[in-house]
Amino acid sequence: MSVKMKFISKVTAAVFGSALLLSAGPAMAQSSITSVDALLNDIRQNAAKVEQENRQREQAFRQRANQQAGLLNEAKRELGQLESRAASVERSFASNRNQIDRLENELRAAQGDFGEVFGLARSKAGEFKALLDSSLITAQYPKRTAVLGRIAESKALPSAEDLDSIWMSMLEEIKAQRQVAEFTAPVANIDDGAEQAVTRVGPFSVFTSEGAQFLGYKKPDAESGNNAPLLTKLPSQPGGQISSAASQVASAAEGELVYAPLDPTRGELLKSFERVPSFKERHWVQGGNIGKFIIIMAALGVLFGIFNIIRLFFAKMAINGQKRKAQPSKSNALGRVMMAYEGAQNKDADTVELKLDEAILRESPKFEFGLNILKLLAGVAPLLGLLGTVTGMIQTFQAMMIYGTGDPQLMAGGISVALVTTMLGLYAAIPLLVLHSFCASMARSIQGTLEEQSAGIVARHVETRGLGTGSSIA
Repeated sequence: MSVKMKFISKVTAAVFGSALLLSAGPAMAQSSITSVDALLNDIRQNAAKVEQENRQREQAFRQRANQQAGLLNEAKRELGQLESRAASVERSFASNRNQIDRLENELRAAQGDFGEVFGLARSKAGEFKALLDSSLITAQYPKRTAVLGRIAESKALPSAEDLDSIWMSMLEEIKAQRQVAEFTAPVANIDDGAEQAVTRVGPFSVFTSEGAQFLGYKKPDAESGNNAPLLTKLPSQPGGQISSAASQVASAAEGELVYAPLDPTRGELLKSFERVPSFKERHWVQGGNIGKFIIIMAALGVLFGIFNIIRLFFAKMAINGQKRKAQPSKSNALGRVMMAYEGAQNKDADTVELKLDEAILRESPKFEFGLNILKLLAGVAPLLGLLGTVTGMIQTFQAMMIYGTGDPQLMAGGISVALVTTMLGLYAAIPLLVLHSFCASMARSIQGTLEEQSAGIVARHVETRGLGTGSSIA
């Protein structure tokens, strides 16, 4: 019986030990359980350890809670101090504002009648500063408006020197407007903003002394941080007589009288050249696909016409050279006609004439080659231009239908196609018609020469046969 109980106690210990191993973790699993008592002792020890850890955690949590409460109280005290300081600052601000108002009233009272006069001076100084800032003469004298700005923004009475500077600035502006001056200034988009020698023609135009490249002027803008005037090279130069006049001014000697380019709009007219399309943009881009096809067709037609003129010219030169020779040559049309006569010179006059006509008819297509092509191209070019006009107008009406008529730029693309293609069609038709006329005239001239020489050959043949018949009768 005791053996059974020992066995049961061992089994029970093993079962409890397995359950404890599954639930208590690695530390319990490593301990060896040999009896129920040992198991109870282990459980008691673990429970005491867990209880101790929980007490430590609770104590740490209470300490952190006390720290958080302390931080909260400290933040509240700091907030109270800041609110008190803000109230003090507001009281100081209100007091200072009242003091400023009182002092301004005293200033106005002290100024008396002079206040209105100096107020007018400040107003005029501001207006004249804005006028000088927009004048390109300021690019030569960038700091000349500083005193006017100080007068315009000052609330104190201006001094006599300040008042004198207003009308002195006016006189300097009047003097500078009649001058052609050369000075150095940075140009934003040339050599990374390096100093350039520029020439100014009054307040009307400014350009580089070397190369005569026109510059645009941008007035100072305090809001954007640009307190200095800015010169920039215009992206599109006017060229022609305007640029030539600028070059003459830049290279003119002192006292020399030359024409100078003037822009009465103070630069706006020169800036408008940016919107003027170049030759390539106008004819190749704005014409669209139809315009490109017309240009290619016209170029090929002109080359073909010139080739025909050269070919007919050399053919005519060869015929003129054959007219001075009695021996026929196969290298030219007249020589081949003469060789046709040699093959039929023993025949009667009618047969000889028919043989020569046959030879001339055989040569005629060589001279008329390409005339129909030139005529066709000259007739098709205006029709393609008309097709481009219709296409462009369709695009314009579609833009009007979608976007309305409020913005003309939306319709400009279709209108440009409509007009440019018509222009290109006429450009192509005119030289092609001229080339066709030249080629046809030279072909008719060569054919006339062959017919003339053929008639002479027939006449000499008849005379020769007549003389031979008369002698035989005698």
